[in-house]
Amino acid sequence: MTANEIARRVSGKLEVGTGEETASTVYVGDLLSDVMGHAGEECVLVTIQNHLNAIAVCTLVGCQVVVLCHNRPVPPDMAQGAKDEEVSIIVSPLSQFEVAMALKDLAPSRK
Repeated sequence: MTANEIARRVSGKLEVGTGEETASTVYVGDLLSDVMGHAGEECVLVTIQNHLNAIAVCTLVGCQVVVLCHNRPVPPDMAQGAKDEEVSIIVSPLSQFEVAMALKDLAPSRK
């Protein structure tokens, strides 16, 4: 599923990226050390963590798409890091649970 498709499903707006980045699984988590230990490649990360460290974790696990929930803003350093690492950032008004339900067609991400 592309970032553009994910954005539509979660009533979100693509803030960073081309929209062509893809995800085949989904992982929901706000504790980034947990994400590092459990999220697999090609996942969409659903989180409220709107800081540069979230992009660093995505780079480590091979995640190309992040959905920030509750309309969390994208700080400039996070946006630049995402551009540099080719990670899409989508901002959604939905909660983590609502986003997860909207992406239920994707498999759970596991390492």
